[in-house]
Amino acid sequence: MPVMSAEAVSVLEMRGQHRAAKILRQVPTTGAELATDAVDELGLKVHRELSRLGEELQLGRRVASMVGALLQQLGLGTVTPVRLVDVGCGLGQVLRSIAASGELPPYLELVGVDMNPVLSAEAARLARVENLDVRFVTGNAFEPGLAIGDGPRTVVLSTGLLHHLAADQLVAFFQAQAELRVAAFAHWDIAPCVWSTLGAWVFHQARMRQPVSRHDGVLSARRAHSADVLVAAAEQGAPGYVVDVREGSRWHPRALDVLRPIVGVRG
Repeated sequence: MPVMSAEAVSVLEMRGQHRAAKILRQVPTTGAELATDAVDELGLKVHRELSRLGEELQLGRRVASMVGALLQQLGLGTVTPVRLVDVGCGLGQVLRSIAASGELPPYLELVGVDMNPVLSAEAARLARVENLDVRFVTGNAFEPGLAIGDGPRTVVLSTGLLHHLAADQLVAFFQAQAELRVAAFAHWDIAPCVWSTLGAWVFHQARMRQPVSRHDGVLSARRAHSADVLVAAAEQGAPGYVVDVREGSRWHPRALDVLRPIVGVRG
């Protein structure tokens, strides 16, 4: 949708986000609107930097380890077909990493979903260049539809998506997956505490070059939801699932372990 540059800057200024307003003023315009091509290119640059961060945090390896355990727990270790769907996949770094490593069974169908067609198209292009068997589609995490497929044989995941949702959207997010009767979900997100905020600043200052990346990376850590909020939303939206926070009983991170998955398994 068209975005009026002056209106967007005004909203940010009104919210006290003066640095964000300064960054936005530098985005090219077409007349009074933000230039679509410039916004798309900026989005690609930011997500390329996020992909590098995902590699450093070994997200693909973490996700593969968790999904492998879930497949065994669900009794899907030898059942085909099984589909792994990454919602809000961006450039698909996690699924492409899993496909390249071969850490999960080869019969697993890997599908990435993102609502931004520019990102999903670039993810598909990268998969072709890397000769990886991963499919990427444009879709909405609240209406996953055909991308999810056969529910009882599907595991849905995300990495770094939940903090982009407002607290009052979380229930609907989990409900969309429960209505499709997916076998399980596992959603990694930032652990909200002073260490994750500090870590986000250090990582983004050291590894990011785009001003948007540096600015939004710290804000992402600040707006992350607590474990209690996520568990309550998952239990309300997906009442037929056993929900817990994995990788230990605590949500607070160690020095570099700033992500924790909330996992739901259908009863």
